[in-house]
Amino acid sequence: MRHRTAGPPTRIRDSIMETVFLNKLYRSITWLFIALLLTVVSACSSGGDDDEEPVEDETYTLSGTINAGASDVADSDVNDPNANYAANDTFSAAQSIPNPATLGGYVNLPNSGEPGRSMSSGDISDRFAVSLLAGQSINLTVADTDLGDADLYLYEGTCTESCYASCDFEAELGNGLVGKSVTEGELETITVSANGNYFIEVCAWDGASNYTLAIGQAASSAPSLTADADFVPGEVIVKFKENGFTAQQTPSHTLESLAASVGLKPLAGTPGRQILMSLGDAGQQTIARTTLGLNKKTSQKTKLKTAQTAEQQLKQETLAVISALRKRADVLYAEPNYIRQALVTPNDSYYAYQWHYPQINLPDAWDITTGSSNVIVSVIDTGVLLNHPDMVGQLIGGYDFISNPSIAVDGDGIDSNPDDPGDSDGTRPSSFHGTHVAGTVAAASNNGSGVAGIAWQSKIMPMRVLGRGGGTSYDINQSILYSAQLANDSNTLPPQKADIINMSLGGAGFSQADQDVITQARNAGVIIIAAAGNENTSSLSYPASYDGVVSVSAVGFDKSKASYSNYGTAIDIAAPGGETSVDLNADGYADGVLSTAADDSNNLQYNYVFYQGTSMAAPHMAGVVALMKAVESTLTPSQLDTLIASGMITEDLGTAGRDDLFGHGLIDAYKAVTEMQGGITLPAHLDVTPATVNLGSLQSSKTLLASNSGEDALTGVTAASNQTWLTVSPTQVDGNGLGSYTLTANRTGLADGTYSADVTFSSAANTVTVKVFMQVGTLSTENSSGFIYVLLLDQNGNNVGQANVAVSSGQYAYSLSDVSAGTYTLVAGSDIDNDNLICDRGESCGAYLTLDNVSRITIAGDRSSLNFGVQHQSSILAESASSTGQDTAKQPSTHPAYRRKP
Repeated sequence: MRHRTAGPPTRIRDSIMETVFLNKLYRSITWLFIALLLTVVSACSSGGDDDEEPVEDETYTLSGTINAGASDVADSDVNDPNANYAANDTFSAAQSIPNPATLGGYVNLPNSGEPGRSMSSGDISDRFAVSLLAGQSINLTVADTDLGDADLYLYEGTCTESCYASCDFEAELGNGLVGKSVTEGELETITVSANGNYFIEVCAWDGASNYTLAIGQAASSAPSLTADADFVPGEVIVKFKENGFTAQQTPSHTLESLAASVGLKPLAGTPGRQILMSLGDAGQQTIARTTLGLNKKTSQKTKLKTAQTAEQQLKQETLAVISALRKRADVLYAEPNYIRQALVTPNDSYYAYQWHYPQINLPDAWDITTGSSNVIVSVIDTGVLLNHPDMVGQLIGGYDFISNPSIAVDGDGIDSNPDDPGDSDGTRPSSFHGTHVAGTVAAASNNGSGVAGIAWQSKIMPMRVLGRGGGTSYDINQSILYSAQLANDSNTLPPQKADIINMSLGGAGFSQADQDVITQARNAGVIIIAAAGNENTSSLSYPASYDGVVSVSAVGFDKSKASYSNYGTAIDIAAPGGETSVDLNADGYADGVLSTAADDSNNLQYNYVFYQGTSMAAPHMAGVVALMKAVESTLTPSQLDTLIASGMITEDLGTAGRDDLFGHGLIDAYKAVTEMQGGITLPAHLDVTPATVNLGSLQSSKTLLASNSGEDALTGVTAASNQTWLTVSPTQVDGNGLGSYTLTANRTGLADGTYSADVTFSSAANTVTVKVFMQVGTLSTENSSGFIYVLLLDQNGNNVGQANVAVSSGQYAYSLSDVSAGTYTLVAGSDIDNDNLICDRGESCGAYLTLDNVSRITIAGDRSSLNFGVQHQSSILAESASSTGQDTAKQPSTHPAYRRKP
C-alpha cells in the first residue's frame, strides 16, 4: 500500500503455512514462486535446502521430534498390531478421554477389514468415559462408508453392563441410554442435554472403518442428517448428474420414469433440474427401500417402537432414503426438503465453526449488506472447483493462465477453463487452495448447507496460475492484466473487470515486471490484496510488499499474531488466519479457518476443511472490501489506503497506532461498511478477547482484553465470574475499566470432571459473556495421535527410510539412519486400520514443515531438529453432494496415501 524499497532479486521460497485440520496429506498447498518456478523450499526452518555439495557414498542420520495434536487422543484397541492395546468395549473397561478431544479410532465386524489384531474376532464397540457439558456436541465422522458404517450412542456415567446391551440398534432412550445417532451418512451427531459424566459408544454396523470422534462446543446448526432438523417428512430433493444417466435414465425420459427409477413418486421439477420427490404411502416406501437396497441393510436401523410418533418414523425413513440416494453414482445431491425461516445471520450448517467471522464483526456488517452481484473479486490461485456445491452460482468468467503444459495438469497451456484439476506431484497431494480462498470471499450462503462466505452476493472471477509445483510470475502477471480488463496473452478480455484482486501467494525477490503490472491494474481502479507470507520473518514477501498492494498479516482465535505470520514494515492490516495447533474455543476442532475444499484421494469428494495461513487472512480482507464496494461502488484504491491508515476501519491491536505485527490493526467489517455509509459515528461497544477460554487440565490462568470497538466514550466496565472456582481481576485498566484482566482457576477440592463458567463483562453500552472451560483430574490416557510411522520419501515419492514410533508424553522422538545424500520429504502418520497406508482417511497425519507446506530437505550431512506436528485429520463432507462425491470430469489421484513398510 505504501512505497516500499525493493531489495535485490533473490531465489523464491515457498512460504505458505496453512494447515489442514480435518484433511489428509493429499491436500498439501503449494506456495507460489513469484520470480522463478523452482523446487519448493522452506524459508522458516533449519530444514530447508542447503547449497552445500553432497559427498557421494556417505550416509547420514536425520532426527527430530514430532508433536501430537493439541487435543488428540488415540483409540486403545485398533487393528494395528504395533499399537499399544487396552480393551475398551465394556463400561467397566471404558477408555477415559479429555474434553475437548479429537479421537482417532477403528471398529469392525468379525471377519471384516484388513488383516490385523481385530480382523477375525471383530472390534464391534469402543466405549469412552468422559465428562461433558450441556450443549456440547459429539461428532462421529466415518472415514469411508463404502467400507463400513458406524453409529453413535451416549449413556449415563452410572451405567453398568445392566444398561442396554452393546450396540443395540433398536434401543429406545431410557435405561441409561440418553442419546443415539444411527443414520447411514458419514456424520453422526449427539448434543449433550445436561452436565455430567457419560459413556460414549461407537458401534460398527457394517464392515470396518476408521473414524474420528470430535467432542466440543456444539454448532448452532446440526451438521448431519438428523431427524431433529425441521424438514418435510416423506419429501426428498434430488438432482441427477447431467452426464450420469443410466440406460434407464436418459434425459429424454419423463419426470415420472426418473422418479420410478429410484422407487419414489415425483411432486415437482423437471429432468436436468432439482426434482421434488415423495416416499409415498407404505407400499411405495417398500418399493423405494427395495429399489435403493435398504431392506437388507437398514431395516433394523429404521425400525421404531410404537412410542415414537408416525412423523418421527417417516422422518427417519426419509433420512435413510436420502443416505442411499447420496451413494448412487448418478445422483449429484439428495437433501431433505427443509423448512426455512427468515434469518439475518446465515443458516449454513457449519457457520458456527467459522469463529473468524464474528471476530471481525461480520454479523453486524451483514445487517447492512451481504454484497452485490456487481462487485467482482478475482481470486488468482490454483483455480476453483467449479462444481463445488458452495461455488455453484458464485462464479463469473475466469481463465487458466498456466502456460507450461508440464505443470498445468490439465494437459495444455493457457485456456478459458479455470477449473482446478488438482496440483498433486506425487509427494504433494492436491490442495484445492484457490477453492478454499474463494469460499472465504463469497461461498454460497444462507442456504442451509455448507459454510458461509463474507460477501456472498458478490461474484468470484476464478484465475488459475498455480499448477503442479507452483507457478511463474509471468503467468501471474497475465492473470492480473486479464482481471483488470487490460491486454494480455489470452487475447480476450472479461466483460467486466474485477473490482478486487486477491493473491494468497508469494515469495522472496523483487521484480520490476511484477511492479509494473500491479501499477497498471491499480491505475485501472482495481484494489489489490495479498498475503504477507508465512515464514514468521520481517523479510519482504512479494507481491504483498509491492507498491499499491494491501499486505495482510494473520491473527489466531485470541487476536494475537499467528505463529507463522510475517511481520515488519510492509504490513498494512491484519485479518483472521487461524492457528491449527490449538483449540482455544473448545469446539473439538483445531482453530483453523473453515472453508470450501475437496478430497481427491479416490473419487473427488467436495468438503470443508480447516486451513491456517496468511493465505486465509487475505481473502477475509478481500471479502470485506467487496462489502464496502457493495455500499459505495466508487471506492478507489487510494481511498482504501487512506481509510486503512486512519484506523477508521480497523480494531487497533498491539502497540497503539501502526505496528509491525498488525499494521494499522485488525479489519473490522462493521466499521468498514458503516464508513461507506458516510462516516457514521459508531456508538460505544464493549469487546472482550478472547471470547472463549479453554484452560484444559493444566492451565490455571489466562489474560483477557476489554476494549471499545466504537467511537463514542465507553464507561463503567466491570467483570464478574459466576463460579467460585474462577476469579477475574483487573490487571492493567484505565479509569473506565478498559484494559487487561486475569482469569485465575482454583481446582482445589473439585471432583474430577469438566467445568464451565461464565465471566460477564458489563458496561454502560453492552454486556459480553466469556465462556471458560476447565478439566479437573489426571486421565489415564496421554495426548496421542496413535502409533505412527515416519517415512522418508525420495523425489519420486518412494519410501526409502522408515521409523516406527510410539508416543511418549505427547511427543514422538524419531531417528532415520543410513540416509544417502539427496533431496527428500518427511511425512508421518498412523495406520490404525493396518492397511499399510498412512495419511489415508481417518488416520493421523503430518509432514515437515506442515501438511500443506511439505518442504523438500536437501541432505549433505547429519540433520537434527527436523521437528513438526501430526494430528488426527477431520474434514466435513459437503452434505448436498453425493457421498461418493464423484465428478466424472475428475480423475482419481495417483497418490492417495503413503505406503509404509510392514
